[in-house]
Amino acid sequence: MNGQPSYLRTRARVETYFDQTATKVWEQLTSDAPVSGIRATVRKGRDDMRALMQAQLPDDLTGARILDAGCGTGAMAVELADRGADVVAIDISPSLIEIAEKRRPARLKGSIDYRAGDMFDAKLGSFDHALAMDSMIYYDAPSLGAILRDFEPRVRGSLIFTLAPRTPLLMAMWYAGKLFPRSDRSPVMIPHNAPRVAHAARKAGAKGTLSDAGTINSGFYHSTAMVFGGAR
Repeated sequence: MNGQPSYLRTRARVETYFDQTATKVWEQLTSDAPVSGIRATVRKGRDDMRALMQAQLPDDLTGARILDAGCGTGAMAVELADRGADVVAIDISPSLIEIAEKRRPARLKGSIDYRAGDMFDAKLGSFDHALAMDSMIYYDAPSLGAILRDFEPRVRGSLIFTLAPRTPLLMAMWYAGKLFPRSDRSPVMIPHNAPRVAHAARKAGAKGTLSDAGTINSGFYHSTAMVFGGAR
């Protein structure tokens, strides 16, 4: 997976954006600091999505090894660790990892392993569950299929991740973004639907099933939670 050209190109764009262009924006967005109306809807949407994703897991995570793939500034990792999980929290941006480490409560020092690097690096090992919130939304269908295929043997439970839903509004925004790029714009989200990604996963050789866990719509935040697993 890590050698696939499309994946590597997209990963490089994501790293540049989050580690250089928008670090301060994301630090503020994920804090308690006041934000504008638009960013407030995004903050609420992300909070609601984080709750929706975690609702797919058992209430008691004591002893479970969980991957927070694309952990950003660490909110998900903290919540998982508070439920008893041993969390490996990884992000492509060293700058965001620095922020996450500073925000980690002292009580959770031994429960969260923050790392900078590729979120699906095989060297990270195996997990009981994995979550990837808004960190797979930039990849095309073949890349997503390969991610699911390669990660499948390494997760005993489910991989819970988000997609940008394929709606008329988001498709219009997507095409506008491609037609009128700006140097400070985030990497372009690629809208998908469950059948499209499921087909890509089967074509890549993945055996598990993909299900829709629900969509969060909050102002400028639109995201759908997906659950992949069941091959074991």
